[in-house]
Amino acid sequence: MQSTPLTAANRRQFLAATSSAFAALVASGCTTRGAGLASASGPSFSGYGPLVKDPNGLLDLPQGFSYRVISSLGDAMDDGGTVPDKADGMGCLDIGNGEIALVRNHELVPSDDAGGPIAKGYGTRNGEIVPGGTTNIVLDAQTLEVKRQFRTLGGTIRNCSGGVTPWGSWLTCEEAPTGPGQRYGDGLAVNHGWTFEVPGNATGLVDPVPLKAMGRFNHEAACVDPITRYVFQTEDRDDSVFYRFVPNVAGDLSKGGKLQAMVIENGPADTRNWSGSTMPLGQQFNVSWIDLDDVEAPKDDLRTRAAAKGAAVIARGEGLHMGEGELYICSTSGGAKGLGQIFRLRLGGGSTPDRFELFFESESKEQFNYGDNLCVAPNGHLVVCEDQYTDVVDNHLRGITPDGRPYDLGRLTMQTELAGACFAPDGKTMFVNAYAPTRTLAITGPWVNA
Repeated sequence: MQSTPLTAANRRQFLAATSSAFAALVASGCTTRGAGLASASGPSFSGYGPLVKDPNGLLDLPQGFSYRVISSLGDAMDDGGTVPDKADGMGCLDIGNGEIALVRNHELVPSDDAGGPIAKGYGTRNGEIVPGGTTNIVLDAQTLEVKRQFRTLGGTIRNCSGGVTPWGSWLTCEEAPTGPGQRYGDGLAVNHGWTFEVPGNATGLVDPVPLKAMGRFNHEAACVDPITRYVFQTEDRDDSVFYRFVPNVAGDLSKGGKLQAMVIENGPADTRNWSGSTMPLGQQFNVSWIDLDDVEAPKDDLRTRAAAKGAAVIARGEGLHMGEGELYICSTSGGAKGLGQIFRLRLGGGSTPDRFELFFESESKEQFNYGDNLCVAPNGHLVVCEDQYTDVVDNHLRGITPDGRPYDLGRLTMQTELAGACFAPDGKTMFVNAYAPTRTLAITGPWVNA
C-alpha cells in the first residue's frame, strides 16, 4: 500500500489514535516493580475501585464502566459468511464519513471453521483455502452501531496480533512458521509465517500479499514509528528477539527493506531474568541494530541466528504499542517469577541511540499473570490483556499507571483469554475481544479522569 506524506496533522492524529504511551513519564517512576507507588494521576490513585460483578456473567468492570457486545461468533456478516472464532489482535482506524473500522484477527488453524466459503486467499491445505485471516467491523463513530462486517483476508494461519499504521491499515501477523514438509505442514501448499497488510477502508477480501522482507518467524505484534515509518515486531518464542524493519520506501512495505534485530550495548544479552536479575528494572541501555540475512528463514531459525550475532533474547515477545517517541513491549513469561515483563524502547530519532529498559516486572499473579496484548489508555495508563496457561483461567484486564503501579481494570468470567485491546480515535471507547467463543466488546467509562 502506498503511503501518504506524514504531515504534522496526520502524525498527531495517528498518535492520538494509538495514545501517547506515557510521553511525560518521569524516570524515577521506573525504578521499582510497582508495589505501593504513587501514580502520576495523584498519590492516592490505586485503580478505579473494586470490580462490580457483571449480572450477564461476561466481564466485571469498576463502577462507572459499562460494555456492550458488538459482534459474536456466528453472527451473520454482510458478505454471506458468519463471524469466525478465535478473535485475537485488533486495531481501530478512522475511515472517514463518521465511521471507524475495527480490523480483527482470527487465530484459526487449517482444521478450524472459516465461517463460510472464502473466495480467495493466500494458502491452501489439500486444495482448500485455509481459514485464518481478518474481518472488518465498520461502526458509526458516535453511536458505535455496527454498520457492516465482512471478511477482509483469507488463506492465512494463526493470525495472532499486529498493529495499525499511520497510513490507515492493519498489519496482521501469522504466528505459524510452517509449510510443506514441516511440522504441522501436512497438505499445505506454501510456506506461512508472514505479515500481511489490510486497509482499514477495505470493502471485502484484499489481495493476500505476504510481506516477506519483514521476515518469516513466529510473528506476534507490530507497530510503526510515525516519523521514520520503521516497523517494530515481536516474536512469540521463549528465546525470541526483537525486530526492526527499515523499509526501502517509507510507508510502502511492499517495496521491501532491511530486517534487523536489537542488540543491547554494554548490557545483558538475556533480558528474561530467569537465572538471576540480569536485566535490572529501570536502568536504560543504549541499543544498536544488526542486519539479518536469509530473512525468509525456511528453517525457522531467524531468532537463533540473530542471537548468535548478539541480539538480545526476550521471553515470548507479544503485545507491542507505539507512542510518541517510545514504544512498549510485553514479554508474556519473562521475569524472575515467570509472570511477565514490560519493556520500554525510547527512540533516539537518529540523533541519539535508542534506549531500552525494563519498565515493569510482575512479582505476583495479582499484578498480572501472563500479559499478552497491550495498549495505552487516553490517560497514559497501560492496559494489559492476560492470557493464562492453566486448566482453569481467571484472565483480567490489568492497568498500570505511568509510574508502574498495577491495578485491576476488568475480569473476564469466560474460560478464554482477552485480546486485541485498542481505543477509538476519540479515546472514549476501548474495544477488546474475548477469544473463543468470539465476542468483541466496546467498553466505555471515565478513561481520562484518573
